[in-house]
Amino acid sequence: MFTGIIEEVGTILQIEKEQENMHLTVQCSFTKELKIDQSVAHNGVCLTVVRKDKDAYVVTAIKETLDKTNLNRLQEGASVNLERGMKLGDRLDGHIVQGHVDQTAVCTEIMETEGSWRFTFEYDASLHNMTIEKGSVTVNGVSLTVVDSKLNQFSVAIIPFTYEHTNFNTFKVGTEVNLEFDVIGKYVKRITELG
Repeated sequence: MFTGIIEEVGTILQIEKEQENMHLTVQCSFTKELKIDQSVAHNGVCLTVVRKDKDAYVVTAIKETLDKTNLNRLQEGASVNLERGMKLGDRLDGHIVQGHVDQTAVCTEIMETEGSWRFTFEYDASLHNMTIEKGSVTVNGVSLTVVDSKLNQFSVAIIPFTYEHTNFNTFKVGTEVNLEFDVIGKYVKRITELG
């Protein structure tokens, strides 16, 4: 369980393919605090620490994960948003994030708006995911509030702190991102479909 509040932007040091799996070596400041078998969200994707070495650790993404996320497009040297699992009793500053990416989206517009940024993303509506204005969405692991919602696109406003402390500052029009839609909204939608 995560909150969508990014702890740090890590760096992909190495990418190693093994059959259909991808092993990612990630460098970050909290590596020494990690334990083998611990969960860490990478651009919103929950992955398990399988090895540690000094200031870097290794996680493995399987084919299912690579097919549904933007991890298979990462290159060595890329920046990745990192968040460790939530501790019981911590404040929930973002929203409930599972680290289970629903689908990807493409950035279609970036607009600077006198001290903040507005990012617009478009996604495949045939998968029946949805956003609502003032609802929550997770983009590359970052908990955000939707400011404009349409059938297959939405916009979010990014404050300077988030822009500087996540990989949003690397986005361009055409950048592919991971989306996790609000889990409560997904359950409500499913209940209404069945009812």
